[in-house]
Amino acid sequence: MIRVLFVCLGNICRSPMAEAIFRQQVKEAGLEDQIQTDSAGTGDWHVGKPPHEGTRKLLMQKNIDAGGLLARQLHIDDFGKFDYIVAMDDSNYTSIAQLFERHGKGKHPRLVKMLFFHPTQSNGDVPDPYYTGNFEEVYELLDASCREFLEQIRKDNTLR
Repeated sequence: MIRVLFVCLGNICRSPMAEAIFRQQVKEAGLEDQIQTDSAGTGDWHVGKPPHEGTRKLLMQKNIDAGGLLARQLHIDDFGKFDYIVAMDDSNYTSIAQLFERHGKGKHPRLVKMLFFHPTQSNGDVPDPYYTGNFEEVYELLDASCREFLEQIRKDNTLR
């Protein structure tokens, strides 16, 4: 089983949106028995809460299931559970890397930024719609990035 964790700041906007989009793409590819996905936040402000209303609304418009998504905080144990940890921006990436540096033992997941997989925006950050309200833009970035990320996982792990 390949395990993927998407991480943003509070785990109510970007990372649950990425989790839901990716989960849908994995399902459409018939790979749900080979790839699991989850999301977390580097902060603890929203632990136990559902995704932001803007995220839920947009996912519903796109017919993507957001069921079962509740915010949680990234934990050191996640490093041993996941094969890929996908950060939404430089700040998240740095926080994750520092946490692993301080407490990481054993398995080292592949840590990458989400837009590394985007066909044209490979160097940027996924903007935080919590502050900007640009949920549609974030969806478009995540949808394209998740598609390429899934293809990369398929190649890396020879999945059909």
